[in-house]
Amino acid sequence: MAYKADPVTMQVIRYGLEAIANDMGYNLMRTGRTTSVKEIMDINCAVLDASGDILSQANLCPLMLFSLPETAKRMLERVRGLEEGDVIICNDPYLGGQHLLDMQFFSPVFFEGQLIAFVANIAHQLDMGGAVPGGVAGGLTEIYQEGLRLPFVKLYSGGEEDTQVFDIIEKNIRIPEKTLDDFRAQAATTTWGVGRVKALVEKYGLKVFLESTELLIEYGERIVREAIRNMPDGDYRGVDFLDDDGQIDEPLKVQVNVHIKDDVMRVDFEGSSPQAKGNVNSPWSCSQGGVFYVMVGIIDPYMVVNSGTFKPIRVEGREGLITRPVPPAGVTARSQTMTKITEAMLKAMSQVVPNRVVAGSHGQACTNSFMGIHPKTGRPFCYIEIQGGGAGARPKKDGPDGQDLHLGRFLNTPVEAAELENPVMIERYELIPDSGGPGRFRGGLSLRRDIRFLTDVTWARYSDRQKFKPQGLFGGMEGTQGRLVLNPATPGERICKSKGVEELKAGSLLSIRLPGSGGYGPPWERDPALVQRDVVEGKVSLGSAKTDYGVALREDMSVDEDETLRLRQGMTKSA
Repeated sequence: MAYKADPVTMQVIRYGLEAIANDMGYNLMRTGRTTSVKEIMDINCAVLDASGDILSQANLCPLMLFSLPETAKRMLERVRGLEEGDVIICNDPYLGGQHLLDMQFFSPVFFEGQLIAFVANIAHQLDMGGAVPGGVAGGLTEIYQEGLRLPFVKLYSGGEEDTQVFDIIEKNIRIPEKTLDDFRAQAATTTWGVGRVKALVEKYGLKVFLESTELLIEYGERIVREAIRNMPDGDYRGVDFLDDDGQIDEPLKVQVNVHIKDDVMRVDFEGSSPQAKGNVNSPWSCSQGGVFYVMVGIIDPYMVVNSGTFKPIRVEGREGLITRPVPPAGVTARSQTMTKITEAMLKAMSQVVPNRVVAGSHGQACTNSFMGIHPKTGRPFCYIEIQGGGAGARPKKDGPDGQDLHLGRFLNTPVEAAELENPVMIERYELIPDSGGPGRFRGGLSLRRDIRFLTDVTWARYSDRQKFKPQGLFGGMEGTQGRLVLNPATPGERICKSKGVEELKAGSLLSIRLPGSGGYGPPWERDPALVQRDVVEGKVSLGSAKTDYGVALREDMSVDEDETLRLRQGMTKSA
């Protein structure tokens, strides 16, 4: 059968490429060794064209996607002599990457001797060396402290491992058997992806494949240009704040400025704080990613996402800001700034498309690493926890409860999985009542997870939103702040800083309490039946129902309509 490059074939090839990327992701999850890969799914996979532009991505961690094309373009400038079976790795944030724990893998796809594409993946590693076990510590001051920084290195040549490179990495990380097995899983995933892309090309022919992917990128660009054209021209601004940088106890400002004219959007970060001493700085690919992510969500979360999608959105940034640092600034905790870019971008766009945005989320990444010696095996272990908080209320729905950060969308670590592999006991795992901001639509509730340690551990972490609450929109109220509480309800109870490193003794209990999220619309406009349901389900207290929502409930939990009317009339008058 003869195929031709037309809109139908383009869509068939589009979904074929998306299936390849998604299958790569789930293969990586099934073959990975560490919690961050096989449980949390802190990974992403993509197919790129021969110039490094995105053709398709897996429906996994969005924040990781945007570094792959930028890194691939740098790779094409610097790496010569690519051959069949090569696997190139890179984790350098200043060459397009994220932070040093996120290792990127690239494999070239050749067809009839011609380089036609790349398959790529990225995964959060258990440890990449550096000053702190697990590598996730906030407050480090230079990238040199954060771990082993690799530019473009051939880990495999012609399908064969480079044992010298493996040896170098092994000698610089703490639990090499798990990390290097994850490396091999990543390499196997790209090799498998190469075969799948070749099969797709063989079916449709190289000419049709290349013409169809060109049409696909043009299609993505056309959708976004049309959407921007339908938005009002103008200049819009959104601002959010980080608590601190882990070094200096002062807030840091993130400002996003959006300029819309015709079918082009220009975004810059002027007004943001200078790059920080602590390692909350956001590499350029990450900062761009925060903008792109919001626009995909606003225009159509289900639309095609490729390099054409982002052409009408021009992201500009001056070097030396927290949103575009220069070496040797540390970047491990960059997700704290990335999420604030997203929140500020949503605030700016709420002035443009109020019915297409959500209220403020927990707006941070609560990432914890615990490392010690397992009392049963006598061997080192490293346990990673990434927990979710409240997601912002939507124009017509409540915010989802217990959801990860906007740009992550990670899965949680099941209690059983954590306890099976690590000397810990999860004593509480629950939603926090009243953590979602009241509104016509309520903000999502945050999570509490209490972890008892059965051995001494080094605890490294970065999180945020202990000082600044998640924003409400259009009369919706703010969500709650987060807390890290050591040994709660004991004489030794202590509130811990959001970023840092310290030693915990066996028997210690750490209570991770995530921030909530903002509400959307005035709370007194919420359906009293929904408030009643929230009270019955334990999501909203009786006090909040009355004070925040103006809903009075009788002892049998039925709505007292007369008292509710009186309360709400008073709230409306005072608004």
